Formats: sequence, C-alpha cells, structure tokens
Amino acid sequence: MQSRAPSHALSLGLLSAIGLFALDMYLPALPTIRASLNANSHEVQASLISFFAAMAVSQIAYGPLSDMFGRKRPLYVGLALYAIGAIGCALSPSIEWLIAFRFLQGMGACAGVVISRAIVRDLHTGPAAAELMSRLMLVFSVSPILAPLAGSIVTVFGDWRLIFWVMVGAGAVGAVVAVFFLEETRLPAARSESSLAGALNSYGTLLRDPYYLGLVLIASFGMSSYMIYVANSSFVLIEHYGLSPTFYSIVFSCNAVAFIGMSQLNGWLSRKIGLRKVIRSAVFGYSTMMVLLALITSLGIDRLDVMAAFLFGGYGFLGLIIPTAAVLALEHHGRIAGTASAMMGTIQFVTSAVVIGLGGMFVDGTSLPMVTVIALCSVVVFLLSLVVLRSRQGAMTAAAE
Repeated sequence: MQSRAPSHALSLGLLSAIGLFALDMYLPALPTIRASLNANSHEVQASLISFFAAMAVSQIAYGPLSDMFGRKRPLYVGLALYAIGAIGCALSPSIEWLIAFRFLQGMGACAGVVISRAIVRDLHTGPAAAELMSRLMLVFSVSPILAPLAGSIVTVFGDWRLIFWVMVGAGAVGAVVAVFFLEETRLPAARSESSLAGALNSYGTLLRDPYYLGLVLIASFGMSSYMIYVANSSFVLIEHYGLSPTFYSIVFSCNAVAFIGMSQLNGWLSRKIGLRKVIRSAVFGYSTMMVLLALITSLGIDRLDVMAAFLFGGYGFLGLIIPTAAVLALEHHGRIAGTASAMMGTIQFVTSAVVIGLGGMFVDGTSLPMVTVIALCSVVVFLLSLVVLRSRQGAMTAAAE
C-alpha cells in the first residue's frame, strides 16, 4: 500500500475538496448574489448555513452505508446529488430556491469527505495514517486557495450563476476519479459484519467514548474558527477593507497556504515526537495567536495586515490540529471507520453551523465580531485539549505509538 500512497492522497484529496470547492468558490460573489436576488446579508449567509446543515445531517447516512455497501457506491450517489444541487443553484430565481438547492448540494458534497477519511483508516493507522491524511490535506487544501480565485475569474466572463455551472463540471471530474482511479477498500468480508442495527449500536458506542468525542470536538471547534472566517471574510475584506474580489481571493488564500504548509509536517513530526505531542504544541500556538488577534483588534487596531498575519499563523497551527485529531479519534475504531468518520463529520459541521449562526447575530460590518468568535473557538479547543489529552484512554494511545 505504501507505493500507492501518493495516488491515494491525490484521489482522496480531490474527492474531499469537491465539498470545499462548492463552499469557497462562490464567496467572492456573495455581495453580488445579495444584490441580484434582492436579499440581505443574513439571507445570503443562510445559503452557506444550509450547505453546512446538509453536510452535517447527511454524513450520518453515508458512514454506515459505506460500511455496509462498500466505499464507492455511496460515493457515486453523493456526486450525483452534488451535481443536481449545483444545477438547481445556477437556475435559482430567488434566494429561497438558492438556499434549498444549496441544501441538496451539501447532501452530496459530504460523501467525499466522509468516505475519504474512512478509506485512510482502511489503509493505515498511527503515523502512517497521519502522513497519508496530511498528503490528503495537501490536495484538499488547494481548494481554499484556488476556489475563491476561480470564482472571481469566472465572474469576469459571466454572472454568479456561471460559478455553479463550473461546480457541475467539478462533480463530473470527481465521478471520473471515483470510477477509474479509486479502488474499493471495504471488502465484502468486512461489509458482512455491518448492518443498520449494527450502525445504530456503533453510534451508541461512539457516543459513550469520551476520548473519541473529545478529539472530535477539538477538530470541530478548530474547523468552526475557520468556517466563521469563510462566512464573513467576503463582507469584512471587500466591504470593510475595500478589497476587490480578485485581491480578496488572494488574501483569503494565504490562510490555506499556511494550513497546507504546516499540515505537511504532520507525518514527520508524528514519527519524531508522537501524535499527542504534536497536537498539544499546535493547540497552544493556535490559541495564543487567535486570542492575541482578538485582544489587539478590541484595542482599536483594525488593520488588514495585522489581522492577516495573525490568521496566517493561527491557521498554520490548525493545519496540524485537525488531521492529527482525526487520526487519533479513528485509531481505535477501524472496524466501524465509516460510521466513526461520519459522526466526526456531522459533529464538525453542526458545530460550524451553530457557530456561524451565533456569530452572524453580532455582525456589525467590522472585523471585531469575526475575530472574537475565532478566538473563543480557539479557547474552547485549548480547554478541551487539557482534558482530553490527559485522559486514561489517551495515555493508552500514547503508549501504543
């Protein structure tokens, strides 16, 4: 399997990135969509929240289905829903229809995220899994770099609806990858152990595992701190700081560069010092950067270069936290990797949707509400890490590394 690792990372990363591609590509067009559909900022953000909600709810189904029927067949269903939803968004006559079709698109977009993580667990554990997960994140993280820039370029040749037609094309590319470049890693013998009743029992097992839940919440609030930025960055950077859509895309992409660069150190650091030490150190750096940014902004230093620098550093540390937390959470649940990956994704997206919704209540056109919520998420991650990484089961994991 080791020789196949680069191709696995490329295929799985592309399939995972489809979801974020649908999320990030239309960000530069949010102000335009608002004007075109006669909507307000909260209604436009509802199209983002509906996408999140759909990804959260649907992952509950994809995980057990991929355990019962193999990894590839549920993936095909997800890609089809993704494409149909994108077509609906492109043809939407009102903000209400856009919100509805974004929900359908989200139902399909989450398939690649869930099933890719499960495949990583099918193939590897420990530092090897961390390395493959980091390679996957390398491809996965290209989306936040390219998608907003691609969206701004697309709007040069057409209106915001053209962005969703491009997403239809991305879904077609994902289908080609799934059919021709992805092998089935859930063999029939393993599927025979899975059933609907077994899935319900598996979810019960996961809900009774505080170590698993703690790591999932660490990843979830870390992801939420990024998603609150995704939801508000176009309004803050374009309307508050006066950036053009193209320059906004470049600034937005810098955080993904930091995330990618740091995540690629994950496999090497895991072998050198262990997974738990990696995540402890990264959590400290991440929370420090984000809290300092909130304090500086609250003191009246409202500068784009300052905010960009702290976010670059903080999201760089986040690039170590999320893949490491995912590997540790799935470590002891290989038999139900699809279900465990699904619950992880559901909790992540539900948390992000709630954080975005609550954060939206305090939007005032400046950067302060956004960076304050980011800082609060980082504090929650820090406090969780103090408890989770000292647990008895965590100590057992460390001993097994």
